[in-house]
Amino acid sequence: MAAPDLRAKLDSLLLQLLGDLEELEAKRAALNARVEEGWLSLSKARYNMGAKSVGPLQYASRMEPQVRVGTSEAQDGLQKFWLVRAGTQTPEEVGPREAAFLSPALRRRKGLTRTPEPDPSPAPQDPLNWFGILVPHSLRQAQASFREGLQLAADMASLQSRIDEGRSQVRGLQEKLKQLEPRAA
Repeated sequence: MAAPDLRAKLDSLLLQLLGDLEELEAKRAALNARVEEGWLSLSKARYNMGAKSVGPLQYASRMEPQVRVGTSEAQDGLQKFWLVRAGTQTPEEVGPREAAFLSPALRRRKGLTRTPEPDPSPAPQDPLNWFGILVPHSLRQAQASFREGLQLAADMASLQSRIDEGRSQVRGLQEKLKQLEPRAA
C-alpha cells in the first residue's frame, strides 16, 4: 500500500475514533445523570416512606437478577454487549428445548398427549413489591433510572471495545507509515 493511501485510511480511522470518543463521553455523562437521578429518587422514596421502610431489611431472602449481560464477538473481533431481561430467552436457549419437546410429540400421534412442562425458572418478582403494594412514584422513578443506566453501561462497554480496536488499528497504520517513509535527517 502506498503512503498516501495509508494516510487517507489513517485519517478516516482517526475521524471514526474521535467520533466514538465523543459518543462515549456523551454516554458517560448520561450514565452519571441517570445514576444521580436514581439515587435522588431513592432518597425521596426513603423520605416519603420512612427510612426503615426502604432499606436492606425489606429485601427478599432469595434475590434473582432482573437482567444479565449478553456478549458476542463479531467477525471483525469486536465484542458486543447487551442486556437480556429476565424471562426472555436467547436463541441458543430456545432451540434445543423446543427440539426436545417437539420430537416426542411428532413421533407419537395417538395416545396420551404430553402437557408442556412448566419453565423451571419463572420470571422473577418485581423488586418494588418488596416495599409494599402501593409504592411511591419516586421509587418507580429510581428503578427506571437505574435500568436506563444499565442499558447505557452495556452500550458504553460495546463502544469502549470498538474504541480499543480502533486505537490498535491506528497504531498499526502509524507503524506501517514509519516503515514506508524514510526518516528525514
